[in-house]
Amino acid sequence: MDNRPIILTGFMGSGKSSVGRVVAQLLEVPFVDLDALIVTAAGCSINEIFSRDGEEVFRTLERQQLGQLLSRGDGYVVATGGGAVISPENRQFMRSAGFVINLKVSLDQVLRRLERSNDRPLLAGEDGHLRAASLLAEREQFYADADIRIDTDGKSVEDVAREILRSLKG
Repeated sequence: MDNRPIILTGFMGSGKSSVGRVVAQLLEVPFVDLDALIVTAAGCSINEIFSRDGEEVFRTLERQQLGQLLSRGDGYVVATGGGAVISPENRQFMRSAGFVINLKVSLDQVLRRLERSNDRPLLAGEDGHLRAASLLAEREQFYADADIRIDTDGKSVEDVAREILRSLKG
């Protein structure tokens, strides 16, 4: 395994941030959460960006932050946001910079993991589960375009992290 960044993709609730922290810890490299970079750059929460400026502005910030991050060099783990893969430019950044690992999750598991969450603007409202099903289906082709796919259903964060490391050494 070389030292290129490990880039985690997947739907919201797939475990990107939790798994990413463990992978980074096991490899003794920094962990970076793309959403946290966006919040810092914008000076407000993701919910505020969506409600004040809309999804298009958020996606622009996301693309800018991802491009800056992936141009920094090697030796870290990054958790992207669930929709980062929808941009062809983002997918190109990721493919050229590092190992793209998709954390695959079922709709049932997403709904279970996010049932008490109030910080997912794309799932806000009464039809959140229908929106989740639609988004998951729309994004599947982009999630599938990864170097490695790991199914996270029924697995602990630590098990998924170890599976990623085995796959990368592999």
